[in-house]
Amino acid sequence: MKKLKVGAVIYAPRVTVIWEMIEKFYKDRGAEIEAVFFKDYKLQVDALVNGDIDVAWNSPLAQLDARLRLDGKEKIGCMRNTDQDRKTYLVVKKDKFKEVADLKGKTIGFGAIDSPQARLIPINHLHKKGLEFGKDYEEKRFDIGVGLHGDHVGGELDSMKAMLNDEVDATFCLDLNYDAWVADGTIDKNAVEVLDKTDHFDHCIFTFNPEVSDEDIKAFDDIMFKMDYNKEEDKEIMDLEGLTEWLPGRRDGFKQITEANEYLDNFIEGFNSGN
Repeated sequence: MKKLKVGAVIYAPRVTVIWEMIEKFYKDRGAEIEAVFFKDYKLQVDALVNGDIDVAWNSPLAQLDARLRLDGKEKIGCMRNTDQDRKTYLVVKKDKFKEVADLKGKTIGFGAIDSPQARLIPINHLHKKGLEFGKDYEEKRFDIGVGLHGDHVGGELDSMKAMLNDEVDATFCLDLNYDAWVADGTIDKNAVEVLDKTDHFDHCIFTFNPEVSDEDIKAFDDIMFKMDYNKEEDKEIMDLEGLTEWLPGRRDGFKQITEANEYLDNFIEGFNSGN
């Protein structure tokens, strides 16, 4: 395997630590990678498209952005087991609403403007349930960490707290975040309920520049697949990165974000151009 430059967005301080550990993991197995860090996904996808990096650890929106900008010629690598088959929950106060249609004319809280899980996919989900964006409900957005595509809990958590404080009537959050907030007491599960759930979607994935050979992608994946959650050294990396197993990447899990982008009139292009 040739030495690959791997892009990663610094959505939290631990990111640099994680990638130092992954670099060592590869080196110990006779291969080299070089982590290249970015402050946001736009800059990372720019670098991938321009060939400044070989592969990017991408959010769902960044994967779609790369696919569109590379005319569908991008290649994909592995993903975390926790990236597959995610859902976003529509959460409300208990016994306040019976169905999604009851939110017509109400205020709904969302995460950051560019969050696939807490805004884009939810907006498309409401559309499929008969509530049109900009017409049937008032959007209250919590723009924390714009540019990070929801790879943080800032806006999502603020929106949840706003719902709990009756500042919004409903809010969206990733299933994993909901479960974590119930477990740690952020949410009193007796006071709220999940009114609806989006269809399944996939989250982060490694996106490769088309010029990277299939052999190098396979070699990259094969080494990542060697991480074993039962080994203490590997477990430390995997806990920091939030997975228990690396799995082969797949494209069908990005249907939801693709639909959302189309419903919002090619949101990603407008967002990247600053419109």
